[in-house]
Amino acid sequence: MSSHEQAQPTPEQEQFTLLMRGLGTRTVVYQQNVAASLGLYNNDFLSVDILREKGPITAGELSKLTGLATGSVTALIDRLEKNGYVRRQNDPNDRRKVIIVPLYENKEDIIDTYLPLHTAMVKLAASYTDEELALISQFLGKASTVLDEQIDHLSSPTRSKSSS
Repeated sequence: MSSHEQAQPTPEQEQFTLLMRGLGTRTVVYQQNVAASLGLYNNDFLSVDILREKGPITAGELSKLTGLATGSVTALIDRLEKNGYVRRQNDPNDRRKVIIVPLYENKEDIIDTYLPLHTAMVKLAASYTDEELALISQFLGKASTVLDEQIDHLSSPTRSKSSS
């Protein structure tokens, strides 16, 4: 069997991957609706969520993670700073760099927007045992790693050149 040939997936595996794709689609649509309800552009809100996950990072790192050009990221950070979602801070290790620090976690509009989802997810989680939640959490961590790898693959310079 060559490296590109794999065993045929079972019907259960196929159903599982379809459900995961559907969850991904619903997540994107939910995030777009959250962004709109907060009066943000989708890329702005995507950046807010990246900062929530990663913590303070440089504008260059944010550019790489979002796929936006550095000039676009600068304008994005200006908008987020103006609206109180982030602040710029000098990098203590490199005076040429600026770190983007998230500030939005205690913003009332963010809390109010996410509270219904948070409450519903806690209720859903309560329907599982701690052992089941540990397995689900392990899966979600591994699925995130797979997605990160696929994002890197899709955005690699060699792939971009070969697909044009």
